[in-house]
Parts: sequence; C-alpha cells; structure tokens
Amino acid sequence: MFTIGDFAKHGRVSVRMLRHYDALGLLRPARVDPFTGYRFYEAGQLARLNRVIALKELGFSLDQVGTILAERVDAEELRGMLRLRQAELETAMAAAAARLVQVEARLRTIESEGTMPTDDIVVKSLPPVRLAELTGTAGSYEPQDIGPVIGPLFEELCRRFEDAGITPTGPGTASYEDVPGTGSVSAVLVHAGLPVAAPVRAEDLGGEVRIVTLPAVERAATVVHRGSMDGVLPTSQALARWIDAHGHRSAGYARELTLACPEDPAQWVTELQEPLAAMP
Repeated sequence: MFTIGDFAKHGRVSVRMLRHYDALGLLRPARVDPFTGYRFYEAGQLARLNRVIALKELGFSLDQVGTILAERVDAEELRGMLRLRQAELETAMAAAAARLVQVEARLRTIESEGTMPTDDIVVKSLPPVRLAELTGTAGSYEPQDIGPVIGPLFEELCRRFEDAGITPTGPGTASYEDVPGTGSVSAVLVHAGLPVAAPVRAEDLGGEVRIVTLPAVERAATVVHRGSMDGVLPTSQALARWIDAHGHRSAGYARELTLACPEDPAQWVTELQEPLAAMP
C-alpha cells in the first residue's frame, strides 16, 4: 500500500485533490488507519484515478464523473465517451480560434484605418465569365459564416473537375447575393465557380453543378488581398473607404478572384472586385 503522499506522486496529483475526491466519494482510500486517520491506497486504484482525471480534464463535472464511474463503464465504452468528448472540445477550440481570427482582423482594421495606400486600388472593367458553379447558403456575410460554406463548395467543385478530366480555363471566382424571397437581411447565397470552355456542359460535372455566365461589369473597384480570407476585413473595409472617399457608390457584393491558393492560407492571393454604380 501507499501513503496518500506516495500515491499522489504516482498519480501525478496533489494530496489535497485526493482528499477532495475522498470527500466526494469518487476515490476512497483502500484503508484508513482507525487511530491516526492516515489514508492508504493500493496501486490498482491508479486505474480509477486515471479515469477521474481524464473525465474531469475533458470537461465533465465531478458529479458527472461520479455518475459515469458508478455505471461501471468498461474501458472500451469509456474510450468511446472520451473520443466523443474530445471531438466536441476540438470543435469548440476550432470555433474559438476562428473567433480569435475575426477579433484580430477587427483590431488590424482599426489600426490600419486611413493608412492603406490608395495606389493599390484600381478601377477597371470586368469581362463576362462562363463558370461551372456550385451554390450554398451562409448565415451572413461575415467571414466566419462564409468560410465554412465557400471552402467545401470549391473542394467539391475541384473534385468533380478532376473526376471528369476537365481543366478550368482560369482562376476560381466567388460571388454573392442576398437570398431571394426570404425577407432575410443577413442570409447570403454563396456561388463558387470555375471558368470552363464552351463545350463543357453541366451534366459533364454531375448534379447540382450549373453552367452560368457571370455578367460583365463596366466599372469595378479592385484591390489585392494577401493571406487567408478569414482576415479579409481590413482589405475590404479599406476598399469601402476608398469607394466612399472618391464619390463612388457600391453596386453589390464584391466578387473574389483567386489568384493564388497554395496549401498555406497565409500565402493566398485574392483580388476583391466590387462593382460600382453608374456615375450620375
């Protein structure tokens, strides 16, 4: 048997924690000296201690830990529970990381207000483009809502091109519009498109793919954004400030032309193309 101090060392926990678990009935000592009150533990109790710690560190409350242990789940069941909890925590961590990216983007926007060189912004016409496209719906135009929709759309579209042995004739384009007929002021239709030659038909790429022509734009204010689209906010707001400062008026959502898309999102290069209303 081990004294409470030795057992704490082997379990890599504190003596205070063991006393707390004893008080809660989660891990009773194997023996308590009736004269001194000293607690003694057996090596076999390390297995229960490991379960308590694992469940606690995965976010279960001590009451929940007690319930789980009382049900005498076997190692395989416990492993399944832990894997499920691990997946939930990983999802929460990913969401928290995405929120952090947006906070950082907002801070960069505040810090860079009025400092972006206006030479980076060019007004030009955009030709019509024949695209094979897939469409989805995002809850809003915020990057954290757009990203989870546009990414899978392009991945699926690229997969279909590869399966069909078709090569796009140019870079991908993302475009957006309000969801029609819903009365919603936030939901956005997301279009992911790859340019195709005239002979390519929608049926060549499978169901849900449409062949559309993105119309020409007589005048668009354009700027190049470098880096992940999760951090596009400073660039897009600089473009908005330039449009307003030069007496122009936006005529819709900006298109996004992918100029470079390596594996590292920090190396992405995207041209934002915001249509301008006709001059009065």
